[in-house]
Amino acid sequence: MPSETPVLRTLLAAGFFAAAWCLFTGAAFAANLQVPAGAPAWQHVGAAALLVAHIGGGTVGMLSGAAALILRKGSRAHRAAGTVFFGAMFITYAIGAGVAPFLTEGQRPNFVAGILALYLLVTGWTAARHSAPRAGWPESVGLVAALAIAITGAVFMQMGASSPTGTIDGSPPQSFVLFAVAGTLAACGEANALLRRGLTGVARIARHLWRMCFSLFLASGSFFLGQMQFQPVWFRESAAPYLFAFLPLLVMMFWLVRVRIGQGGLVRTAPA
Repeated sequence: MPSETPVLRTLLAAGFFAAAWCLFTGAAFAANLQVPAGAPAWQHVGAAALLVAHIGGGTVGMLSGAAALILRKGSRAHRAAGTVFFGAMFITYAIGAGVAPFLTEGQRPNFVAGILALYLLVTGWTAARHSAPRAGWPESVGLVAALAIAITGAVFMQMGASSPTGTIDGSPPQSFVLFAVAGTLAACGEANALLRRGLTGVARIARHLWRMCFSLFLASGSFFLGQMQFQPVWFRESAAPYLFAFLPLLVMMFWLVRVRIGQGGLVRTAPA
């Protein structure tokens, strides 16, 4: 009976996510957080507060994330930067994904990207916080979430290719490869954790590294490549936006290689 528990949890999580995905991906339309001019004052205040929290959280999150990449892994300063990064980006991602279904202009890709970033952030954070975690219902839920993201990416690619505009809410089919690849890799990681009944040592550190770095990449890519109209002309016409956008991935690959070739000190001193 105990061996059936992870399967049952996974099936229950699958039912929940299937219902939520059908509800929200069809209704996830957003442009920006605005309310009509004649709306009550509390709505204006609420929208302004959410917008400030979203932008402020993203700014603090990217700065603290950059600090975490630079600082010595496992040090007190690194853990502090990681804590700030988690808190700030959790707020940013939660607001971005949470308000999208209630706004007007189609941005389903941004909604799914927010869910992906939030999922990677939470699972990457928990991998660092528990030195010898035992796999259970969080990994079962994570497996379903990752599969849902991967499937959504594949569906969006097909929908975009067959759309008269050649896009999904303005995004070309090629952009959804990111969802499919990241979701598939994450699902393999969750399945691996469930089969091994937990992750320790190098496997746990690698899980933490790639998920946190990829979550930061989603934020940096969204800002430096998705908001280029707000950047100085000299900056956006240089290679700098692409460098800053993809830097988290480059750092991720460096640390994954370093961990895999046997940097024992990094394994003993878990980053957070």
